[in-house]
Amino acid sequence: MSKATATPFARTWQDINQSVNPRAMSKVSRQRRLVYTLKFAGIAGVLAIIVWGTVEIAETMGSNPNKLGLAESGPPLKDIALTTDGVLDHTWAERTLTLPKNATLMSLDLYALRTRLLAHGQVKAAVLTRNFPSTLAVAIQERSPVARVQVQVGDASPRALLVARDGVVFDGKNYDPALLGTLPWLDGVKLVHVGDGFAPIDGMDAVADLLATARNQAEHLYRTFEVISLARLASDGELVVRSKDIPEITFNTRDDFFRQLARLDYVLDLARAQPDKPLKSIDLANGLQVPVTIDTVARLQNSASASAPGAGLFPLPNSTHIAQRDF
Repeated sequence: MSKATATPFARTWQDINQSVNPRAMSKVSRQRRLVYTLKFAGIAGVLAIIVWGTVEIAETMGSNPNKLGLAESGPPLKDIALTTDGVLDHTWAERTLTLPKNATLMSLDLYALRTRLLAHGQVKAAVLTRNFPSTLAVAIQERSPVARVQVQVGDASPRALLVARDGVVFDGKNYDPALLGTLPWLDGVKLVHVGDGFAPIDGMDAVADLLATARNQAEHLYRTFEVISLARLASDGELVVRSKDIPEITFNTRDDFFRQLARLDYVLDLARAQPDKPLKSIDLANGLQVPVTIDTVARLQNSASASAPGAGLFPLPNSTHIAQRDF
């Protein structure tokens, strides 16, 4: 009688034999699994194609709608709806955009048209929008001129250009000539050619602040400003104005312009009481002390009609300081 082989005693679960023969997969099960895999791959492929196609169509429509064959679709462009905060008009917009005859909205390259508008320095910002079925909406923001500058290129005749607060030099369109005649001229600047125009002029924000303060707070003084020089702006922080009455009035850009204009008004009031002592210069760059200089040449020319001795209320030597009141 044979004895059965003794099975070793398993003291822990780690001693139990873990090997199990996997159940063989049937042929039908393998086919079913292959079909499921192919279906999943097909659906994923279709979704990828749809996403790719959508992206390509969007990019093509934004950059060049002609690739889609949509350039000729839709009615011809009928109108340009212009919105602006300045003086440019519909005629200027049509002439600048130069749209082709029988163009449709979808045939227009809005980026190129915007670039064409911004090439004019008077235009600070531009937004173009397609308003279906046949209107191109154009919204622009314009620069406002604060001063004029005389320019001569080569043998060409001198011409007047306008300068905005940000220093951009441009050929203004549609402005009232009477308005432009009130703008002072710039001096002490050097224009630098950039492309078909000029580089912006540095320091025009200070010029604009001075002129705006004078125009809004002391218009009677602003109307006398003829030329404003930036020659000493970079080195000394000073703007020098030539008015109809005074050849040289110096302003300090580090001081409040309103206070300096108030001092100027006060000095001019005192000087009017002494017409036989015309002023040559007024320096407002030193706070409450305002040096003035007498125009001795003009004084000699007017000596024949000078006031009698002792009649003056504002005696001024050739170079003196006038103590101001509470400015």
